[in-house]
Amino acid sequence: MKLPLFLLFVLFTFACEDDDDFQDNMTPMGPTQDTLRQITYLALGDSYTIGTSVTAQERWPDQLSAALADQHSIEVSDLDIIAVNGWTTRDLINGINAGVPRNEYDLVSLLIGVNNQYQGKSIREYELEFWELLNTAISYAGGDKNKVFVVSIPDYAFTPFGGGSQQITDELVEFNASGRRLATEAGIPFYNITPISQEAQDDPELVASDNLHPSGKQYARWVEEVILAQVARLLEE
Repeated sequence: MKLPLFLLFVLFTFACEDDDDFQDNMTPMGPTQDTLRQITYLALGDSYTIGTSVTAQERWPDQLSAALADQHSIEVSDLDIIAVNGWTTRDLINGINAGVPRNEYDLVSLLIGVNNQYQGKSIREYELEFWELLNTAISYAGGDKNKVFVVSIPDYAFTPFGGGSQQITDELVEFNASGRRLATEAGIPFYNITPISQEAQDDPELVASDNLHPSGKQYARWVEEVILAQVARLLEE
């Protein structure tokens, strides 16, 4: 059966309008590659930054990078890490000098000091070298202190390796107090993840398979509960 011409015209008109409405209502889901703001990030540290006994994706700098993209539309296009298991502040200074990273980054983090404590280095030595590292971090951030942050030293006394040693805890309290004071004097934020590390005594899943270092689960908590929101605010200033 043939439809009248005027009826065919009406049906065609409505079909086009419906298609236009469908196209107008289509919106992209989540940030696209074009909408992501891109930054470069330099992470300085030791085993806690390079992620001893966890995968690369489980390291906290990598988890922070992923979370910035997923939750804040900030993509870390280049993540450089200068960190080695066992490094002290002096080792990190030497490593930076040998590593020759790019001249400037949009974000720089510093987490160092546990091996100073473990090797019996003095607080005075730590303070002098930590201050040097703070200034180095600022220089790699183009002189902008708002692009730099410090992460506290986790308390490994609460791991099977640490065995609940009160001496370890007391010494790390002293090192972290010095780190916080120096960071504050330099005008750099200090993010305290140490209380999370102390929960490892009651939650074995917060410790990696080596019974000493944080697990990917613990690093995830560092990022989600302490670091992410504060870093996002830094980058938005």
